[in-house]
Amino acid sequence: NRKALAMVHDGMQKSRVVSWQDPADTLTAGQALAGNDFLRAIMVGEVPNPPFGGLLQMSITDVQPGRVEFVCHPDESMYNATGTVHGGILCTLLGPAASCAVLSALPSGKTIISIEIKVSYLRAVRAVGGVVRATGTLHKLGGRVGFAEAVATDENGRDIATATTSVMVLDVPAS
Repeated sequence: NRKALAMVHDGMQKSRVVSWQDPADTLTAGQALAGNDFLRAIMVGEVPNPPFGGLLQMSITDVQPGRVEFVCHPDESMYNATGTVHGGILCTLLGPAASCAVLSALPSGKTIISIEIKVSYLRAVRAVGGVVRATGTLHKLGGRVGFAEAVATDENGRDIATATTSVMVLDVPAS
């Protein structure tokens, strides 16, 4: 219907400003610290949050060896065409929560890269739903591969998505 399309084009333009620090600063700190110490330093602001964290309004809220919690503050800029937060946003929240659970158990001199992730979406998320929390838990850490899972919950504590992941454990490259 043409009237409905005209209304869409007359909508108010919205914007959001994203800022970040040089990601090299974060990388340098990550190469020098044990995983748990590195993630804790990001959490308390001693090391800059990686740039994607600012872009997606994500931050670390708790770090324990083998367990990491992130929060995300979704807004309308993260909506897909059906008026819900895009599933890729949830995947991008669950992925780091799970993989950082592995990283949090590693000594200095070790790092990770993703091998795979599987996400199951359980309910729709809207920006009006408030904060989304993702908790990652380490399941198994081997010499070369780590396995973890993450669960995302809404403000009411309801599960909205789950993920399992595997990451490769590597030596930190020489600088």
